Amino acid sequence: MSRRWRIGGGVAAVLLALGLAGAAPAAAERLGAGTLTTAAAPSPALGGDIDYTVYLPSGYDAAGATRYPVLYLLHGRGDTMAAWTRVKADLDRLIADGEVPPVIAVLPDAPWSSRGNWYVDSAYTGADDPGRPVETVLTRDLVAHVDATYRTAAHRGARLVGGYSMGGAGALRYALAHADLFANALVLSPAVYRPLPPADSSAREFGAFGSGEQRFSDEVYQRLNYPALLPGVAAESPVRMYIAVGDDEWANPNPADAAHDLDYEAATLYNTVRRTDGVAAEFRVLDGGHDWDVWRPAFVDGLRRLAPTLSVTPPAGLPGPAYGSAGTDWAGGVAAHPDGATTIGYAASGPVAGQPYAGGLDAVVSRLDATGTRWTTQFGSPANDRLYGVVPLADGGVVAAGYTRGDLDGRHPGSPADDGFVTRLTATGQRAWLTQAGDPARADRFYAVAAAPDGGAYVAGYTSGSFDGTSPAGDKDAVLARIAPDGSVAWSRQFGGPGEDKAYAVAVDAGGVYVAGGTSAGLPGTTALGGTDGWLARFDAAGNRGWTTSVGGAGDDLLGGVAVSSTGTVVATGSVGGEATAGGTDVLTVAYTAAGRQRWRTVTGGRGADGGADVVALPGGAVAVVGFTGSSLGVPVGGADALTLRLDSRGRQLGVAQYGTARDDAADAFGEENVYATLGADGRLLVSGLTAGTLPGGAHGNGDVFLATIDATKGTP
Repeated sequence: MSRRWRIGGGVAAVLLALGLAGAAPAAAERLGAGTLTTAAAPSPALGGDIDYTVYLPSGYDAAGATRYPVLYLLHGRGDTMAAWTRVKADLDRLIADGEVPPVIAVLPDAPWSSRGNWYVDSAYTGADDPGRPVETVLTRDLVAHVDATYRTAAHRGARLVGGYSMGGAGALRYALAHADLFANALVLSPAVYRPLPPADSSAREFGAFGSGEQRFSDEVYQRLNYPALLPGVAAESPVRMYIAVGDDEWANPNPADAAHDLDYEAATLYNTVRRTDGVAAEFRVLDGGHDWDVWRPAFVDGLRRLAPTLSVTPPAGLPGPAYGSAGTDWAGGVAAHPDGATTIGYAASGPVAGQPYAGGLDAVVSRLDATGTRWTTQFGSPANDRLYGVVPLADGGVVAAGYTRGDLDGRHPGSPADDGFVTRLTATGQRAWLTQAGDPARADRFYAVAAAPDGGAYVAGYTSGSFDGTSPAGDKDAVLARIAPDGSVAWSRQFGGPGEDKAYAVAVDAGGVYVAGGTSAGLPGTTALGGTDGWLARFDAAGNRGWTTSVGGAGDDLLGGVAVSSTGTVVATGSVGGEATAGGTDVLTVAYTAAGRQRWRTVTGGRGADGGADVVALPGGAVAVVGFTGSSLGVPVGGADALTLRLDSRGRQLGVAQYGTARDDAADAFGEENVYATLGADGRLLVSGLTAGTLPGGAHGNGDVFLATIDATKGTP
């Protein structure tokens, strides 16, 4: 199940009545109200001025340093710029309550073509009222004037275009045709028709869609209408759109034109754009007709929902190059070395850097430095082979672990199910050894690896059978194994309860090893909390379990990352469902002493799905939590974004970074986290994960791997 609102998707239409508070609260009175001023902008395209009204929020200082997002609000046919002034009190209240950041609102007047210009560049040349280049006037001249005159943030993420009726059609067109200017659109009762307006529509009357002496042209209308724009929408410049309409729109008495009723057309619009890669849409049907009883509450609700994407700070992207094959790839770990080099691991569905490709998914390990890629090692079987962790060794080599459905070590021909594997590569990428282990007839996977002090490793995961001769306790049991420096299994532990138990993370300190994971029915010695629980356990160096604790609440929870801080506390992260702050899942981070006593617990999240995937120890007991977010914890970029939280030794948030592409990052198509992190030799974080977007330099295929460097002291890229 997907955990988040993804680009190209939408929220199901609902019948919803939205109310408005009658009076502005005391907060608005204390902060003061915004101001409305009428002004004019010169327009070279028009050869005259554009009249507009501007709303400036309380506290606006033309000489100050503060920058503001801008709303461009387009009126309907026959109306004037005064129409939108009725939402001033709503803006004052939303800003005072903190639901919307302080914004500038520009309300342009559109008198051309007898106030029926549909906000397009008209080619009508009739002597009665020739068309004007309205679209050019507003998107080029007015936007440039506003950015030069007011303290705006001049980038697409800080602009919203909205409108009702004819203005809704204009807002829709501008968002799709000028995505370089607008990242957000508020489309209310839009007067759009597909494929053509009905015979009695005013869209045919005023020359907006004319050509020469012809007042209305079918070809012009269809060329300017939204279906013609959708193929040109760039997924790398996503548009978030809120569409609303009343349920009492005028019903055309002609059955042949029933599909052109605006409530029907709005639903058609929504169900079309929601399937467009690069558009994220919400749809609301309100109680009311084609009037302000619908537009005003829809403006308030829509602005609330789009406001988190309005930011004066441009969103943070991901650096290139992308790593991977021409197919779909998954991130599989990152390791840092004292000489400044970095090793990344991933699973590739094709050949990489000229390496032999075995088939299915192959494991790939690459050593990178400032000059590029030093070496790449690719290995696999004809079936799927996937990495889930890479850790550095003192001699410059690495240990990597994952699972295979084939025969990697030459001793498992015809294996019908997954086996765990762990391998050691030298500093030049040569295989020193590879160990494949598990129940010969049942599925086994290693999901985590940590380096041991003697050059060996610890691996953790699960078995659905008997990993080490132990009778299974449930559907799946967690597994922890100690790998000796020569690759042999020194010892292993299989443990679980009556349900499904998996280990997702492992970390080592001087006294032993910590393992974290998820359980569906509780582990022995713990109390089931409800739903699925996260769990954390400690073992000594000989494999004796010291303590186990369940973590979470009444909903579905898990722990997927763990590290030992510089002060000796063990910190684990994952996701929590039952205590989610606003929906979906939230990032859960907990800290325990070596004796198993909880030190602190932190839940971080927003409206969407958020989850922690990895923990990195920082100086002074602080930690960096890396995961993904579908919320606005920083400045949102696309669908799911990569997330870094910096927490102090008491779990208090010191910084947050949200970064990515217009598409999903750090999580796969199933909404599961796919991101890893480590501390580089220079003290900065190295974060590697999955991206469905296009990085600088281009993409290899449908899902590549990124490597980003994050300032660990500030929590920002």
